[in-house]
Order: sequence, then C-alpha cells, then structure tokens
Amino acid sequence: MRRRISVLPILVFIAFLAILNAYVFSGFAVLFPSKQFETLFFSVVTLVLVSFVAALFRFSNLHQDWFFKIGIHAFVGFTVSEILFSIVLILGDFTKFILHFFGFSFATHIYGFCLAAAFAFVLMILLFAYGMIRGKYRYRVIKQVLFFDDLPKAFDGFTITQISDVHSGSFDSVKGVQKGIDLIKAQNSDLFVFTGDLVNNKSSEIVPWISMFAQIKAKYGQFSILGNHDYGDYIQWPSEAKKQENLEDLKRHHQKIGFNLLLDEHIEIEKEGDKIILAGVENWGVGFGERGDLDRALAETKTNDFKILLSHDPSHFDAQVKTYPSKIHLTLSGHTHGMQFGFEAFGLKWSPVSLRYKHWSGLKEEMGSYLYVNRGFGFLGFSGRVGIWPEITVLELRKK
Repeated sequence: MRRRISVLPILVFIAFLAILNAYVFSGFAVLFPSKQFETLFFSVVTLVLVSFVAALFRFSNLHQDWFFKIGIHAFVGFTVSEILFSIVLILGDFTKFILHFFGFSFATHIYGFCLAAAFAFVLMILLFAYGMIRGKYRYRVIKQVLFFDDLPKAFDGFTITQISDVHSGSFDSVKGVQKGIDLIKAQNSDLFVFTGDLVNNKSSEIVPWISMFAQIKAKYGQFSILGNHDYGDYIQWPSEAKKQENLEDLKRHHQKIGFNLLLDEHIEIEKEGDKIILAGVENWGVGFGERGDLDRALAETKTNDFKILLSHDPSHFDAQVKTYPSKIHLTLSGHTHGMQFGFEAFGLKWSPVSLRYKHWSGLKEEMGSYLYVNRGFGFLGFSGRVGIWPEITVLELRKK
C-alpha cells in the first residue's frame, strides 16, 4: 500500500515561504527601490526554490549527491537569513507602531531598520558559508572537572575523553578529520569513550576512516555504544536479513577500530585496588527507539558501586537514569549535535534543538547525578556547523 502524503503541511509551508519572501522583499525595496533589484530578488528566490525542489526529487535514501547538497544548503542558508532579516524588520515595524501610538513621528521611517536587517542577512549568509567550509571541522576541546563524595580514592584525577556522533558517511576531508583525531590523542586521557552514531546509515561508511580512528588509544581502554543511526532504521533494505547483516558488520568495524562495544553490559575498571563501573546501553531515546535495557546493563553491580553510563540519547537520563534505584553517578550522551546551529557566548546559549530537548549540550546535575551531552564530532544533513562547533570533551573526576 502506498503511503499517503498529507497536503496540509505542504500548503502551510508554501504559505509561510510566500509571506516570508514578500515581507523580506518589502524591506529590501526600501533600500533598493528599483525595477532592476526587484528582478534580481525574485530571480534569486526562484533559483533557490527551484534548486530545493529539484534536490528533493533527486534525493535517494542511499545517497545524497552534490546537487542535492547544493540545493538543500542554499535553501536552508537563504531561508534562515531571511528569517533573521524579518526579525529585525519586525522590531522596526513594532517600534514605528509604538511611536505612532504615543504621537511621535518616526523621522527616519523604517530605513535604519531595513539597513540593519540587510546587514544581519548578509552576515548570516557569510556565517553559513563559513560553517560549511571551515566550521564543520573547527573542533574545540571542552574540559570539565566533576566532584564526587564517593569517588574511589585511586580514581581521583582520572580523565575521560568523550566524542559522539561521528557520522562518518558525511565526512569530506581527510585533513579535517585528522585534525580532530590529533586533538583527541593530545588529551592523553586515561579512558576514551564514544557515545554512538558511528555512521549515518550503512556500515560501509566508516570503512575509509577505520585506520584514522584506530589511532585513538587510552591506558584503560576505548569503549563505545550504538546510536539511533547505527541500526540502519532510516533507509530501505532489500530484506530484514540485509539490515541485520549491516548491523553485524558495523559491530565488527568497532572491533577493527579498537573500540570495545558495550551492548547492555558493563565492565569493571580497576586501579590500585579500587574500581569503577563503566556501563553501556543500546540506543534508548524518546521517539528514536527504546532498545536499551538498563537493568541488564547493570546486572550484578552493587548499590554503592561508582557507575558511569554511556547512553546515546539524553532523553534516557530524564526517563530512567536519574531515578534508577541504584545511583548512576555520571551519564555521557550525545545525539543532539546542538542541531549544528545556534549561539554560545557570554554565558548564553541557544539552539533550535532546545525546542525538542530541555538539556541539549554540556553538563547538568539533577538528583545527585550528572549528565553530560556532547555536541558531536561530525555532522549530518546540513554539511556544516554555525555557532555550535564539533566537540571533544575531557572530563576529570575528582574526589571532594
């Protein structure tokens, strides 16, 4: 049976684009009141929309070619820039309304706000260009010290390097990826963990990069888990057997890299007679498949054991982890990517993904347990990053 396509969301989307472009044009028309500009504006809008629609028709669930990427990225960058333009222009219109309401004249009319909106538009276009060319490999190391009352004494000062969401099928620069690998190696942490989504869909995507990620070594080992994309759920397979074969291949690739894959299980890390528990669950996420079994992963552990959990999706923390009968001291997640777009500066941060996840990046403490959400090593969909840069996390455990 063919899947029915809902027409209403498409009509709403078309109406939104029509209103947005008409409003943006009205602002630009104040700055450039000429027939030539009108022709240029609508030519650019038409080209972007036609490229976008054509890209959708060219889309394959197994492959996204250069035309698809150009069409989608041009549309996203242009539309987000138009939205920013509109926000500035709305502030101008609102200011004009307030002044008019109280009997004041708006001497400069709307010209100044139109000029500011145009500046914001151009700036956003440039930021998107930077994000696609350089930003997606602009790795940053974020270091965090965590204090625990009950940390075993031998682990005071123990360091963990975490990366997440490699999405190797999106990589397009050996030099860029190697830059990230070198930064990971430079941290020289005691333990390395990877918290899921090694590929976009197919196990073969990681094959060209295995030797590079195999460079990562840590004294107490390298451990990994699966993310929602690793199961191959987002593309069509000839059969369920082929899909399962893909997953088994991916598990073997983890071994080739040197990652010890934790599938609803735990290991004990021993140091100078003390130990901590490192557990890993299969993907468990609200709306993204609830495969993981926390009970199984922590079977035969003790209540007073110091536990670190690898769980790809941060929604697992709120749903199960923080209220688990046996305290889990630290949960390491990823999944959100910070949506690869947002703002983090001067103690403020925002990303559209905050509409979906209450806590989408960095550290939070709740009910005596820590959750750290890594912003992701790679990228997916949008081949770039703007404001939310790829992350290598270094956590240092300290005893209070």
